[in-house]
Amino acid sequence: MLWRFSGMVAPRMEPQTGEQKYSRGWGLAMLVAAAAAIGPFSVTTYMPSFPEIMLQMGATDLQMQQTLSAYLATFSLMMLFHGALSDAFGRRRVVLAALSLYVLASIGCFFADTIGELTLARAGQGLGAGSGMVVGRALLRDRYAGHHAQRMLAQVMMVFAVAPGVAPIIGGWLQAHWGWRSVFLFLSLTGISVLTVCLFALPETLARERRQPFHPGHLLMNYFSMLQNTRIVALVAAVALNFGGMYVFIIAAPVFVIKHLGLGVTEFGWLMVPLVSGMILGNFIAHRVAVIWSPAKTIVRAYGLMIFAALLNLAVQGLLPVHLPGSMLPMMIYSCGMSLAMPSLSLMVLNQAPEMRGTVSALQGFAQTANNALIAGVWVPLLSGQRFTLALGMLMMCGCGLTAWLGYWQLRGPTETA
Repeated sequence: MLWRFSGMVAPRMEPQTGEQKYSRGWGLAMLVAAAAAIGPFSVTTYMPSFPEIMLQMGATDLQMQQTLSAYLATFSLMMLFHGALSDAFGRRRVVLAALSLYVLASIGCFFADTIGELTLARAGQGLGAGSGMVVGRALLRDRYAGHHAQRMLAQVMMVFAVAPGVAPIIGGWLQAHWGWRSVFLFLSLTGISVLTVCLFALPETLARERRQPFHPGHLLMNYFSMLQNTRIVALVAAVALNFGGMYVFIIAAPVFVIKHLGLGVTEFGWLMVPLVSGMILGNFIAHRVAVIWSPAKTIVRAYGLMIFAALLNLAVQGLLPVHLPGSMLPMMIYSCGMSLAMPSLSLMVLNQAPEMRGTVSALQGFAQTANNALIAGVWVPLLSGQRFTLALGMLMMCGCGLTAWLGYWQLRGPTETA
């Protein structure tokens, strides 16, 4: 039997409707957000520790990059399975199992003595870290519909937004005071905390009669059918590319902050605070306008912000000298627009396959993480030499995301109106 914990949620599956259902679910949204934030949080937390790890383990730049690539590779791969597993065995079981694996792998990172051991443990972290976002989206959509679902996803994204920006700030502070192992100790304790709360408070929202069989052949057929649905592909691509415009700067943070801005390992906040602030603001706006604007109108306005910000950033980074915090203003505007669009786009993706929400959510997560891995492995090494080329990368990602959204809008069904 699930417990009522700190008044967060009622884990029973009794029907609820309207504002009563929404108002009682704030704790569920925060719990899903905490589980979801572990994934992006674990990507960048240890970046300020790169120099010390390389020195102690005798590792090269390429080997350090491989510890990041190993995490992103397993993270994106498991995205394809978390959702399908939750469709078959229930949302709660999958989240608890994945978080347990993440905690064990984080402890492995703490005890690693060689770069090979660290890379292997990072791969283990990736296997378990992605369940929160994939399963969490499906879990919320199980319980909420319409603008209530949009508002709940906005609440989740508001908390989720903090993770990738705050992570290197915390990591830099831990590195400066206690060294690189303290970073992975912190990640281990964070994972244990989230796992403990989920154990007592996370409800099961997928009834047994609604579960789908889990079989590799069946799973492949589901993904194949989704990839044939051009509307799903367009929406998923839009989500991944929009986030990619901001992620270029997050992955390039060690070079951008230290080399281009001339700051130290404890000063990542000059980049991350504007990004996080913009994301929080965007999700706050999305939450407030969910009843007033349709998802389509919200997305159109969000793209207006993103395109303006990307063009402004190109001019600021290419033509003007570094001036803090002014040089960071376009990035704040971009992250605000990206976060304004994210809940509506995610809801539209889930609505394309209501009978397989976990699986379609997994496809969205895989596409976003795979694009992040491509950014980390290909685009950032090519673009990070200059501030201007990084800004150009943001504009390219945003432009491709807008193209994907326009493609979806041309293909939308008759019931999908503005």
